[in-house]
This record gives sequence, structure tokens and C-alpha cells, in this order.
Amino acid sequence: MEEKIHIYFMPGLAASSKIFEYIHLSSHQFELHYLEWIAPDLKDEDISVYASKFATQIKHKNPVLIGVSFGGILVQEISKLIPVKQLIIISSIKCTTEMPKRLLFIKNSRAYKFFPSKRLSRIDDFSKYDFHPHLKKKSELYNKYLSIRDEKYLNWAIHNVLHWNQMAPLQNTIHIHGSKDEIFPIKHVKNCIAIEGGTHAMIIVKAKKISSIIEKVLST
Repeated sequence: MEEKIHIYFMPGLAASSKIFEYIHLSSHQFELHYLEWIAPDLKDEDISVYASKFATQIKHKNPVLIGVSFGGILVQEISKLIPVKQLIIISSIKCTTEMPKRLLFIKNSRAYKFFPSKRLSRIDDFSKYDFHPHLKKKSELYNKYLSIRDEKYLNWAIHNVLHWNQMAPLQNTIHIHGSKDEIFPIKHVKNCIAIEGGTHAMIIVKAKKISSIIEKVLST
């Protein structure tokens, strides 16, 4: 019997692994594992040190690593520490040159220092109010998927997204990206598998298409 391929999933900034609930892959071919964000030990902890904590959680040789958004950045850092079969990033960037000018301005102006990360940690407060149905539904989705509230982690993560330093893409990287990604616009991204109409949240709303691409990539 052929051994299954082990896939480790890393969610995006402030998100839990619930964002992968609609990703369905063959249970005969793949075994899925989910990583969750943890608070860094230090506010200025280097991302490579942080990545090493996740490398120790990976118990299978030559796994496939799949990361979304900031999770895509983190799995690239993990892949520098352990051998991997395949690296797949979704709604993310492969190097600094794919960072949009808007985020570079935020980084250089240090405007992110004034970002109210406490608000992200209080998302659940909004569900107490009687919203318009559309806004209430949006609040419920935020509560479900953006469940990481730790302010220390949020500040650290925002800093490390903006200050990530990788000048060239890593080899063996498959990049899946939405044509309407509002965080990392596709016009800055090179050599990706584009999903028409996909936004930064397409891991949820385009899960069937993404699942198909993952299976195809890993079956060739």
C-alpha cells in the first residue's frame, strides 16, 4: 500500500485552522494536519526562531507545507529548517518584491505602530449588538475564523509581515493567488496559479477550486 502524503496547513494572520474546513482532499492519498498560531516568547522574536517552534511540531519526513497569507510566509521560513516535499502558498507572497507599495509605505512610515490591534482582540464584542443581517453575518464569520486575540502575537505578526526579508522566491514553491486579492494585489505577483475572482479570503469561498489545484499539483 502506497504511503500517504502528509500535509501541514498554516492559517493566515489572526486566523485559526478552521479556515481550511472546506478544503477536501483524497483521504486515500493524503493525511492532513493543522498548525495553530502561538504567542512569540519575545516581542522582537526573529521569525526564523519562531518558525523553529513549528518545525518541531512536524512529525513526518518530507511533508507538504501549505500556508495562507502570513501563514504562507511562515511555511517558507519552516522550509528553510526542514526538508519538504512541496511548498504551497495561498494568497501570500514569495519575496519582498511582491509586497505592494501601500504596505511598504506603512512599513517605512511606521504607521503600523498605531494600528489598533486591540480591536482585533475584541471582535467578539461586536456580536453583542443587533446588526443589520449582512453585518451580523460578517461579524459571525470574523468570530469563527479570526479567533486569535492575543495582542502580543498580533503586534508581532503585523511587524513581521511588513519586515519580512526574502529577496528571491524559494525553489519548489507553488503559489496560488486570487485575481482580486485586496491585500497582495496580483499585479505584483509573478509565477502564480491565478484563481479568477479570488479575494484574500478565497481559501473559504474558493475552497473547491483550491482543493482541485492542490490535488493536481501533488499528483504530478
